[in-house]
Amino acid sequence: MQVSLQPVQRVSGDYSIGAILVDAGKLTLDEAEPILRLQKERNLRFGEAAIQLGILSEDDIKFALARQYRYPYLRKGETSVSDELVAALQPFSPQAEALRALRSQLVMRWFTGEPERKALSIISPGSREGRSYLAANMAVVFSQLGERTLLIDADMRRPRQHKMFGIENRSGLSSILSNRGDSSTIQRIPAFMDLSILPSGPTPPNPQELLGRPMFNTFMANMVDEFDVIIVDTPPAARYADANIVSMRTGGALIAARQNRTSLRDSQLLAGGLTDLGVMMVGSVLSTF
Repeated sequence: MQVSLQPVQRVSGDYSIGAILVDAGKLTLDEAEPILRLQKERNLRFGEAAIQLGILSEDDIKFALARQYRYPYLRKGETSVSDELVAALQPFSPQAEALRALRSQLVMRWFTGEPERKALSIISPGSREGRSYLAANMAVVFSQLGERTLLIDADMRRPRQHKMFGIENRSGLSSILSNRGDSSTIQRIPAFMDLSILPSGPTPPNPQELLGRPMFNTFMANMVDEFDVIIVDTPPAARYADANIVSMRTGGALIAARQNRTSLRDSQLLAGGLTDLGVMMVGSVLSTF
């Protein structure tokens, strides 16, 4: 299902909270009048006056502040994106804060601006260990930082990114690698100023062969010229060689692990095998959910 997300305006610093909320349909002009009066009478901020009058909630004010400071996020019920996108739907939650902390680590350790350090694979030994969750949310937080971000779903076996973002998957990476599509299949997510997604595309019978073609190298080289950050989701590495191939193309990999599910030995074997292939292991992330 195609989701229509309203674009976030690039607003100037003097675009008021009240104007943002009116434009977003959260506040009427009639409701704004008593807020402005109380604001003037008691020398309050607009948000403080609105909350005192019970016209707006703290969440409404956070929403407006995020727009004012060009820090876009979504609100539950307004789109059909997955609840797993905590960085988009719950930007002030502890989970989102942890993702931003991880972003800072990656900026220092990997995304340093050089062309060979613009792409990163998200990998794990098995299934249901948080790869797609981590890839999607990291793409969101990098776009919130203002980085031109591309999320590629290279899991052409059981893709999830199109479902998480509520976008179509009629064409995508498999289309490009089989010469049935081009970079126009990349879909911009207008709710975020700098986020684009390339879904997996139709499920091919030969994912490994497609990823091993020179076309993939050429495509990634072109994307490095267009984007600042490229996050690549992959299938389970213990079952398929796809993750190894993708990681060799990106040059770096981040291991996703889940508490009480991911085997430490399997993660160590995966990291060691990729290191032998010349892939830099940037780190690992343990999810406790």
